[in-house]
Amino acid sequence: MNGTWEAWGEVVLAASAVLPVAGVLAWWLARWRGRRAAVCEVGLVVGTAPWLWMILTPKGTGRSVNLVPLRDLADQLTDDRVVEQFGGNLLVCAALGLLLPVRWAWFGRWYRILLAGAAMSLAVEVLQFALAIGRHSSVDDVLLNAAGAGLAGLLSRRWWASRLPDTVTALSDRPSSPSRPLAAPR
Repeated sequence: MNGTWEAWGEVVLAASAVLPVAGVLAWWLARWRGRRAAVCEVGLVVGTAPWLWMILTPKGTGRSVNLVPLRDLADQLTDDRVVEQFGGNLLVCAALGLLLPVRWAWFGRWYRILLAGAAMSLAVEVLQFALAIGRHSSVDDVLLNAAGAGLAGLLSRRWWASRLPDTVTALSDRPSSPSRPLAAPR
């Protein structure tokens, strides 16, 4: 854990220092967009930017890739930093999964949350590979990042599930007969 703090402590401190500014920004934006929208939009940026900073920080040059699912996960189980690796990968897209469905009702389905997390993660992994920043691109990272988005979405379900259209109720509220008679066919 000390190695992680030495490597990324500055990111944690910077992200913590930005929180008061983010709070003021959300308050200011709420005047035009509403409180829910402002908090979600600022939260998406504040909750995602530190992870992107860490993931896209160069660690030398070169690149490597793993396209075989679960290979890297199995290898990481024997690593001393297994909790940090798994936990970090689950948290990368957590803000996305937590706040997207609260902000935009369209994301209020579990598979859409997973797809959004997977799409963001895939974009990051492709960037890591394309930029050759000394990072390892892996399909397992995409799987864990998407799972983190899905789990975070479950945590916020209480706030977005109530906004989903209830198709059964919506259909049953329709009158059984048309309000005006249908024209006779000619």
